[in-house]
Amino acid sequence: MKILFITMLAGFLSLFGGDLHLFSVPNADGKINAAVIEKALEANGFVISANSEMNGPFKIQFGQSDFAQFNLLTAFHKNLSESLVKTHPDGGIFVPMGFGIYQRSGEKEFHVSILSAEAMAKIAGFKAPEFALIEKEALSTLKKALPGAKVTMSKAALPAVGALLSRYVRPSDAKSWAADKEEVEMMIEDGLKPAGFVMSNFTDYNFVLGEKSPFDFYDTYSICKLKVIYTVAKTAPEAAAFAPCTLMVYKKKDADEIVMGFPGVYNWMSSARVSDPEGKAALLQAQKDFEVVLQSTVE
Repeated sequence: MKILFITMLAGFLSLFGGDLHLFSVPNADGKINAAVIEKALEANGFVISANSEMNGPFKIQFGQSDFAQFNLLTAFHKNLSESLVKTHPDGGIFVPMGFGIYQRSGEKEFHVSILSAEAMAKIAGFKAPEFALIEKEALSTLKKALPGAKVTMSKAALPAVGALLSRYVRPSDAKSWAADKEEVEMMIEDGLKPAGFVMSNFTDYNFVLGEKSPFDFYDTYSICKLKVIYTVAKTAPEAAAFAPCTLMVYKKKDADEIVMGFPGVYNWMSSARVSDPEGKAALLQAQKDFEVVLQSTVE
C-alpha cells in the first residue's frame, strides 16, 4: 500500500510544471540552429556572452557525440539585468543566464531549455520582479525565433540534496579591495585549470554598469567542465540551461567584503532530475572541486 501511494504521489506531482521551460520544434532538415537563437536574442535586448558549440570538444575528448547539435549559449538582458543586479547583487549568478540548445543524432526535433523565473528566485534565495520580466523577454524571443514550437515545463523538480547557491565572503575594504580583487581572481583562475574547468567567457559587468555603478567591481565568469556536460547530456540534455555555470565576484562600494557565488550542481540534480549514478558522480566531484578553489580564497 505504501509503495502504491508513493507511486501515485510521484505521478500526481509530475503533472505540475518544474523549473525549466522546454521548447521543441520540427527540424528534420537541420536548418534551425544556435545561430538562429543568437540572432533573435540580440535583436530583442539581450547581450550574447558566449555561444559554444560542444560537438567538436565532445568528439575530441570522448571520441563521439550523441548529438547532431549541442550548444551552450549564455546571454543577459541589457536593461533588466542592470536593474536586477543593482537592487539584488546576488542576481549576478544569472548574468549571463543559460540557453541549452540541442538535437540528438537522428532526431527530427530541435530543443531549447531555459530556467523559469520561479527557479531563478529559488536558486538565488530571493524574489525580484526582474526575474519574471527577464523570463517574459526570453520566452517571447524564443517563440518568435521558433514559430510553431511546442512549449512545455519540465517535470516537477526532485528534492534538493544540497545548497542551491554556493556563496563565499572574504573581508575587504576601501583601501585593500583592488589588491584583494587581484589576488582572489588570480587564485580562482589558477585553481580552476588543474581541476579541469574551462572558462568560456569573462564579463567585466562593472564596465557595463558604467560610472554610476554601486560596485567597486563586478565580474562574472562562465565556467564549465566538459566531462560533466557530456555525461549529464546523455540522460538530461535540458540541464544545459545550467551550463556553463556563472560565477559572480563583486564588491559593493559601501561594503567591507568581496562576495563570490555560483549555482550549485544540486540544481542540476533537482531541476533537471539528474539521478543516474554516473551523472551524479560527475556533478558532485565538480561541486567539490569548485568549492575547494573558492574556499582557498577566503582562508
